[in-house]
Amino acid sequence: MYRRAFLASATSLLAVPFLPGRARAAFAPEPGEWRRFEVTTELQLPGDAPTDLWVPLPFAEGEGWNRGGDLRFDGTADHVAQKSDAESGARYLHAHWNAGGLPRQLTVTATVETRDRAVDLGAPRDIAPLDAAERARLTAPSRLVPTDGIVRETALAITEGTGSDLEAARAIYDWVVENTARNPETRGCGLGDVATMLETGDLTGKCADLNTLYVGLARAAGLPARDVYGLRVAPSRFGYKSLGAGSEIVTKAQHCRAEVWLSQFGWVPVDPADVRKVMLEEVEGGLALDTPKVEAARETLFGAWEGNWIAYNSAHDLDLPGAGADPVDFLMYPEAEIGGVRQDALSPDSFAYTIAAREL
Repeated sequence: MYRRAFLASATSLLAVPFLPGRARAAFAPEPGEWRRFEVTTELQLPGDAPTDLWVPLPFAEGEGWNRGGDLRFDGTADHVAQKSDAESGARYLHAHWNAGGLPRQLTVTATVETRDRAVDLGAPRDIAPLDAAERARLTAPSRLVPTDGIVRETALAITEGTGSDLEAARAIYDWVVENTARNPETRGCGLGDVATMLETGDLTGKCADLNTLYVGLARAAGLPARDVYGLRVAPSRFGYKSLGAGSEIVTKAQHCRAEVWLSQFGWVPVDPADVRKVMLEEVEGGLALDTPKVEAARETLFGAWEGNWIAYNSAHDLDLPGAGADPVDFLMYPEAEIGGVRQDALSPDSFAYTIAAREL
């Protein structure tokens, strides 16, 4: 079933004229004024064993669309320090509690500014080449995102016949939009296990599955790409109820986006997972791919995204200082170890946290 769907889609991509523009009526983010948010994470961990906690912090600077601000924290930890991953730049707070002592509590408050982002794909520019070491890092495989085997085979089939990196990036985007589906039963934002998705033909999941699939296919085709892990913090201003936070409590509003590097445009935002989210959640009963509201989202989300979302990092396989367990595949939720045992970040039985966001 998967193979037949793949071949039909790959053929159709070459028959449809390439459209580099974005929908500009119903859904048209454009860089403008900055919006400032305060994001507060309150955490409580059980027990009195030695405990470590890692809390993601916003990007320090996101190339003109995201910038970090003040950071405050308060709690009962014996040691708290802000850390930064040398390779990816991921920022996080590391707290440690010794055995015994007071209840494990921590409150982290960060301010961050964000704004709409858009790249005019009809206006190529003179862009400085991506640094060779950075290009190598952003086309390299990770534990769950290999770039050989079925991933490369699929990427090459999708991009066959494309004439530029822009056309290849769009072909992969369209293929992900057309061949995947959002699965409301997926825990959290998903796993991003790209090889398993392709090998089993189960191309369903949530943002960390579908957008990581895009990143893996792009890298396998030789295009530098990265996931960007973050959090929705406000409703959409463009009438998409499925693409924004519904309240100031955003504990479960994590969202992974993606970027691809193109030689004449630099970093280009993409979000095929949100197209499938609009299809499934925008109205009761769902929407078809050719519905105008879905078509508008599909065109817009290749090249733009709305600034009602803040970015944390783009790290894969992140080693957490003080951790006894393996590296985390990505850092989008608070992570903890109690007595050296990694906790389930999505389970209230392991530890409880609440995230609130308010616009300042």
